[in-house]
Amino acid sequence: MEYFVKQNSVVRKIWGKSDTVLFIFAGAAAEFALNKAVDWLYFTGKLPSDPLGRLFSTVSYARKIVFSSTEEANQAIDIMRQIHSTVEQNRGTSIPDWAYRDVLFMLIHYSIASYELLEKRLSNDEKEEIYNVFYRVGIRMGLTGLPSNYLEWLLVRENHLNEDLKRSKYTADLFKQYKKHLGNIRFKMLIESQKLLVPNRVKRLLHFNDFYWLKPMISVYKMSRLIKMDKSIKNLLLPYDYKTQINELDIRVG
Repeated sequence: MEYFVKQNSVVRKIWGKSDTVLFIFAGAAAEFALNKAVDWLYFTGKLPSDPLGRLFSTVSYARKIVFSSTEEANQAIDIMRQIHSTVEQNRGTSIPDWAYRDVLFMLIHYSIASYELLEKRLSNDEKEEIYNVFYRVGIRMGLTGLPSNYLEWLLVRENHLNEDLKRSKYTADLFKQYKKHLGNIRFKMLIESQKLLVPNRVKRLLHFNDFYWLKPMISVYKMSRLIKMDKSIKNLLLPYDYKTQINELDIRVG
């Protein structure tokens, strides 16, 4: 069987651990809120009404792609594109191509940033491998203007950050919804996690300060994994209603 992502790929290591996946979406949640096309997320009302449910829905598609055969992964990508096409038809206008690229770029950036925060530095070849996986996802979705390799992507990514982000009423409302669904303590943990992952432009637009009290706790958390205490810590920090979904994010890679 041909897999969309090779079985020994670093991409499977990244997307096979619940803590890494949760950090990916913590970072993306911050950048999503600033995107100039974020109004599309409000058209169906699903994100603001249930941001955590939307997270796990998105995770299921991403992981279906990463851990499936090429045929199954392509089917998942096609379904994802069809869902967006239906939303476009209902609204009577098209989602900008750059908005699709922005989402793809977030997955690339936060896959790398989260793994390096929680595990170790990635080599240039590993970063290229990560980029290639999401590049193929983008090509299957029919996206144009995608750089051919990781180094070219870095320049395009920087341009997207400068051109496609702004603080708006949607930014404030989304963070209000994050707080409502997470509660005060977990919301503060979300903000501190985001500060460790997001690019400088995102930090400036969200008015994040330069005090990183979560950073030393990351080292403690890494140590907790050695004595199998990390699951208990995650259960304390994350909403009980999503305990099962969170535990299911861990996949034995090999």
